[in-house]
Amino acid sequence: EVQLEESGGGKVQPGGFLRLSCETSGFSFEHYEMSWVRQAPGKGPEWVSGINLDGDKTYYADSVKGRFTISRDNDKNTLYLQMNSLKPEDTALYYCATNSKPPYGFRGLGTQVTVSS
Repeated sequence: EVQLEESGGGKVQPGGFLRLSCETSGFSFEHYEMSWVRQAPGKGPEWVSGINLDGDKTYYADSVKGRFTISRDNDKNTLYLQMNSLKPEDTALYYCATNSKPPYGFRGLGTQVTVSS
């Protein structure tokens, strides 16, 4: 059974930071490029960041470039997203996915990130 489980979300003040994790099982994680996608209330999904198989190439949406860092550990079958300098507009449900385009392939249920003072 394919499983992707995100964690690490929460409520932080603007300027704060969070580190999201996505633990996976049931598929060959090392054979998939991975992405983080977010969906804000009342809006459609937005691709945030992607990473290649080896983790040496990373990609970011303009809205998060310079603030977020994606990484992966193929030994642990886990994807990460370090989010710094968080802004209220980063508030969303964040989930990991095996495809950077809709419908995003395998995906988890997500972890909520709320940025508010």
